Amino acid sequence: MSGERARALPVPGPHPAGAAGAAGAARALRARLRAMGGGERGSAVVEFLGVSLLLLVPIVYLVLTLAQIQAAAFAAEGAAREAGRLLARAETLEDGTASARVAVELAFEDQGLDVDGAGALQVSCTEEPCLAPGARVVVTVATSVDLPLVPDVVVEAVPARVPVSATHVAAVPEFRAAR
Repeated sequence: MSGERARALPVPGPHPAGAAGAAGAARALRARLRAMGGGERGSAVVEFLGVSLLLLVPIVYLVLTLAQIQAAAFAAEGAAREAGRLLARAETLEDGTASARVAVELAFEDQGLDVDGAGALQVSCTEEPCLAPGARVVVTVATSVDLPLVPDVVVEAVPARVPVSATHVAAVPEFRAAR
């Protein structure tokens, strides 16, 4: 190894045809590529739009569905809280129940949902009489939300409703006369 010399690699020189030959070769290569892939022009845009729609439509549907379920849950929570407050402060159980039904309907109406207050409201008491000082009134508001844009054919085969409920316990003020 000590006596061997490193061999020099040949360095390519200018193209024998010159600069005009290199430009002509590039033109010929471009023409050949155009001839082979001419049908691909604009296909990336079409593929992007197709994939975007395939991904965007389910995401938009998911957002709409979750927004509707969240609105119903928010309305149920507010309705249960307000119904419990109205019942705990009412003069009679009948008056409080009537006011609570209206509060339930109003809370759901604020969220754009149509709910029957009498069907959605359940009231139970921890003591008898129900509005005795120190008693607890347990209010449950329950309903179900229809999934948006589900055709009737699918509704018959697959459950297309999501149940939503909320419970609130309200204390009857201790410093009031028993009713």
